[in-house]
Amino acid sequence: MRLEGKSVVVTGASSGMGYEIALEFAKEGAVVIVVARRAERLEELAKCAEGFAGKIIPYAGDISSQEVNEGMIELAVKECGRLDVLVNNAGVLDEFKTVAEVTNEIWDKIIAVNLTGPMYAMRKAVQVMEKQENGGNIVNIASIGGVCGCRAGAAYTASKHALVGLTKNTAYMYANKKIRCNVICPGGVETEVMNGQQVSQLGLDRVMAGLDRSIPQGKPKDIASVVLFLVSEGAAFINGSVIVADGGVSCN
Repeated sequence: MRLEGKSVVVTGASSGMGYEIALEFAKEGAVVIVVARRAERLEELAKCAEGFAGKIIPYAGDISSQEVNEGMIELAVKECGRLDVLVNNAGVLDEFKTVAEVTNEIWDKIIAVNLTGPMYAMRKAVQVMEKQENGGNIVNIASIGGVCGCRAGAAYTASKHALVGLTKNTAYMYANKKIRCNVICPGGVETEVMNGQQVSQLGLDRVMAGLDRSIPQGKPKDIASVVLFLVSEGAAFINGSVIVADGGVSCN
């Protein structure tokens, strides 16, 4: 019950890390607005949280849309009268194309979902949080591709580096408003996109071949635990930090 009554928005919640993050928040008593395109998965998630201390409210939409990002924040405020936490988890992979190979279509899609969408959400969230006595918390989910240059394609890597920069800028600019903003950079995590079929479709073999297979992939709950810590009172002095959670892969 560490988050009893807290108002939370989690994007990319239809599977993987976002799904687990939303469940953990609900277990701790939060009212969680969950956002993704797959409405049926969000409904399943809400049912999974029945009986928890908190509750989950589905909000279906494309996270690259300004309207959707602003709408989800407005729904959280409508439900709870405030917004305490925003978790920008939604993201898509490119096709692991190098800069010489990447198409305009791939570039625009990746930037729209991985960077512009989170910016829309953060802009609206900050406008709400800066009026609140206790500010608020923003946690962005980037990737080790946001701190290293060889873990993904050019578009994905650029988008995640930019998200790290946006996080730091926001943290500094709004620290005096009691708004904290941090970013988590996960390594390999067992999610839908990392299964064998999608790996071959996306050309992930380029990157997987370079990963240290002696280090097992993480679980979505591993990342959810870091998110919960970052929004807790125990992390009150952590702001603008880049938390790498990859089991040690990036040490190589």
